[in-house]
Amino acid sequence: MLFSTVIFMFYFLPLVLILYYGISFSKTLQNIILLILSLIFYAWGEPSYVLIMIASILFNYILGLLAQKYREKNKGKYILIFGCVCNLGMLFVFKYLAFILQNINNIQSYRIPILKLQLPIGISFFTFKAVSYLIDVYKKKAEAEKNPIYVGLYIAFFPQLLAGPISRYKNIADQIKNRKHTWQKFSVGSCRFITGLGKKVLLSNTMAVVVDRIFQMNAISSVPVTLAWLGAIAYTLQIYFDFSGYSDMAIGIGLMLGFKFEENFNYPYVSKSITEFWRRWHISLGTWFRDYVYFPLGGSRVKNKDKLIRNLLVVWVLTGVWHGAEWTFVVWGFLNFVFIALEKLVSFDQLQIKSRYKHLYALFIINLGWVIFRSKDLIEAGKYISSMFGVVHNGFWSDYTFMFIKENIIFFIAAIILSTPVSKRINRFMVDKAKVYWFLECLYPFGIIGLFLICISYLVKNTYNPFIYFKF
Repeated sequence: MLFSTVIFMFYFLPLVLILYYGISFSKTLQNIILLILSLIFYAWGEPSYVLIMIASILFNYILGLLAQKYREKNKGKYILIFGCVCNLGMLFVFKYLAFILQNINNIQSYRIPILKLQLPIGISFFTFKAVSYLIDVYKKKAEAEKNPIYVGLYIAFFPQLLAGPISRYKNIADQIKNRKHTWQKFSVGSCRFITGLGKKVLLSNTMAVVVDRIFQMNAISSVPVTLAWLGAIAYTLQIYFDFSGYSDMAIGIGLMLGFKFEENFNYPYVSKSITEFWRRWHISLGTWFRDYVYFPLGGSRVKNKDKLIRNLLVVWVLTGVWHGAEWTFVVWGFLNFVFIALEKLVSFDQLQIKSRYKHLYALFIINLGWVIFRSKDLIEAGKYISSMFGVVHNGFWSDYTFMFIKENIIFFIAAIILSTPVSKRINRFMVDKAKVYWFLECLYPFGIIGLFLICISYLVKNTYNPFIYFKF
């Protein structure tokens, strides 16, 4: 069940709010209701896999207690290793086993039977949350939770289930037990949800139509250079508004229920390096890899550059693999590794290069990386990139380029502007200096309601509504 669907917004979410606030006299009952509804939310798409979710909750609840009990002894380390192996092993079986066996079959004559398993939705997200819980308990950064309801709500909480943010238990434990509800939180959360919905339905979905059409055309016959670049730029906008829009909706729902989640995006396309981009993009995932992989390996504080390169390589190969079981994700992760490693080796941030050139460099590499990320395999990625640079005698201009721009010019302009802090600065200016702010503040609710109605009209018309990170 996606947030950007009529059934979620007009049936599931109202049911959650009615039941949740109907028992506001008891925080315990509210948590129980949220856990039950989160499991129903998860079971909506694949009922049988809800058993995996329940098993994960109980397993990590028990392991958390044991890791805390024995963490002063060697047993604690073995319990932690066992928990991490089991959690990541489950992720490996469902997400990567078929891919590895297929590659083995490709290089030998003997055919290993491959069992096709449907990937449980959100498995990468809830697995990482479970692993972080066990590690934090073992390292005394969090206390093991004695109430299984709280562990279950942390792992399965429906706003974060499909696409994060990947919260750490220590950051949310107190909110599970002692959160406060206010009308301000609820109203801010509602507005945040609607703005995220607008990003997803109006901008990301519109870009998706352009992207899919151009990539399909290129798969048949190489498209001209301008059309290939238009498709690449459209995908760069699509994936940002798809994922940041969904994160906004998750954060908004959390506020409506009294929770405050960390931000997951900070205008990543204003970055002036690939390193900065990954400080602004999918912040919770980057933080997870930093704290649980990069720092334990030694991080940047190592005696020689060889170990620094090794640490970066491990992190970025794992980051690529986390996104999917395909060579395109491995290459995409390696591409990020190469440029981040180079930036660290030459102290890129300190180089006397004009900011606009650094910005253009970052956007170029980011855009190239997204083409690889979007492609179904390396052959398609290579063919598309060849079209972008005109190395296959594919021509420069296409009437389709003009057609796509003309039909979607408003959406392209809005997407480009809203991917920068311009709107944030305008809002700040109106709050601090503009004397007409009171008037705009009065109009704001009508603008939000209008945006919501426009989004609903798009959804009711059954417009294209994909979600890129759904498969992760």
